[in-house]
Amino acid sequence: EVQLQASGGGLVQPGGSLRLSCAASGFTFGNYDMNWFRQAPGKGPEWVSAINGGGGSTIHCADSVKGRFTIARDGAKNTVHLQMNSLKPEDTAVYYCAADEMGLGVRTDPREYEHWGQGTQVTVSS
Repeated sequence: EVQLQASGGGLVQPGGSLRLSCAASGFTFGNYDMNWFRQAPGKGPEWVSAINGGGGSTIHCADSVKGRFTIARDGAKNTVHLQMNSLKPEDTAVYYCAADEMGLGVRTDPREYEHWGQGTQVTVSS
């Protein structure tokens, strides 16, 4: 059974940082691209970032977070992280990790994903 467990959310002031983690189990982690999505109140899901399976050498980020968020994966721990710096109030959302079969390219439509973790709340507010 595929399980994705996200953690690390919380309340942070604008300009602050958070590091999200997503622990994966039940599948061969290295064979899957890993993604982060987020959903702000009253809005639809938004793709945030992706890292490819295998060596994890290819990274993609949405323009809205480029230069502020960094995705990374730890194959030894079957975990993907999202380091979020220079946080803004508009980054407030529930953040989700999702696994995608490797080789399908970056897919930003959440309807194409089968495997999701539960979300972790990130609130950026003073």
